Parts: sequence; structure tokens; C-alpha cells
Amino acid sequence: MTRIKRGVQTKKRHKNLLKMAKGFRWGRKNLFRKAKEAVIKAGKYAHRDRRAKKRSFRALWIIRLNNALRLHGLKYSTFINLEKQKGIALDRKVLSEMAVENPAVFAKFIEKVK
Repeated sequence: MTRIKRGVQTKKRHKNLLKMAKGFRWGRKNLFRKAKEAVIKAGKYAHRDRRAKKRSFRALWIIRLNNALRLHGLKYSTFINLEKQKGIALDRKVLSEMAVENPAVFAKFIEKVK
């Protein structure tokens, strides 16, 4: 039987992993074992934070809406309740962008909801 040497595959695997660790600091960018740990951990953080990003943006939109509504004498919770009662289906992202970019249009919209 012939002897099988696996240096080529190992070199390729190491090279690809070190490419993923590019930009990391210290030994994590060029030492295979530390780079592997760092890449695994980075993947976990990326997965977690893709979910957390959705939560933080929703919180931002609610804060912006609440501040804009307070200027017109309304609270966020009462405004959302009024909006649901009227059957208006605009999401928080659109409402917060309207409040920031077009305050005049937002004021007319609030009068319609009231």
C-alpha cells in the first residue's frame, strides 16, 4: 500500500482559518490554535449580535417615537393604542423616520390618529 501524506490538506485548512482571523490582534492572527479559538468565538458573537441588533433598533425607534410624541402631548403607549384602535398599520421604524425627517407630516399624522 502507498503512504498517504496529509500535509497539503492541513496546510490548506490552516491557511483558510488564518485568513478568517485576519485583523485579529497578537497571536490570534497567526498562531493556528489561538486563531481557531478566536474565529469560533467571533462566530458565536456574530450570531448572537445579529439577533440583538433587531432588539436594539426596535428600542431606538420606540425612544425616538416617544420623544417626538411628548412634544405633541402624547405618550408612546397611548399613541400605539390609538393607532391600533383606528386600524392604522404603520410600524415603528416608519413612524420614527417620519418623526425625525418630516416633523410637519408627523404632526398631521398625530392629529389624524387623535
